[in-house]
Amino acid sequence: MADQEFTDAIALLKADHRKVEDLFEQYEGASGAAAKKKLARQICLELKVHTAIEEEIFYPAFRGKIEDDTLDEAYVEHDGAKVLVNDIEAGSPGDDFYDAKVHVLSEEIKHHVHEEEMPSEGMFAQCRKTDVDLVALRDAMLARKQELMAQAERTGLPPAEPRAVNLQPA
Repeated sequence: MADQEFTDAIALLKADHRKVEDLFEQYEGASGAAAKKKLARQICLELKVHTAIEEEIFYPAFRGKIEDDTLDEAYVEHDGAKVLVNDIEAGSPGDDFYDAKVHVLSEEIKHHVHEEEMPSEGMFAQCRKTDVDLVALRDAMLARKQELMAQAERTGLPPAEPRAVNLQPA
């Protein structure tokens, strides 16, 4: 199951970050509702799968091994993104605030990626200093990612569910 394209779990997550950054860039340059909708859906899918593998596999592996505040903030940041992902998936490029939601999502993801990838004190730097087997973690994350992508292809993924932020009905 090992994919040698990614040396370890952190390399896999960083590759996901670069892919989504590229999709946001394409969105910014896109014109036409169909192109924007397709790119926005791809962004949302990538983020739903990425947050799932982080929350189900990566983050739990480091609870108690790195700063709890770092992990707690990551979950809350994910939840903010999930709210926007669900709104974007439910909407269309002609809707009020659609482009603004995609733009704000992009900004939130840039901040989150910075927090994870910051040299020395970022989450990934902290994770590298632990005894967690990052190659075994990569394999588990790749397997789960493949399951989620297959599910997305077959039936689609359900709306993203916040874990740390309590959303009250309107």
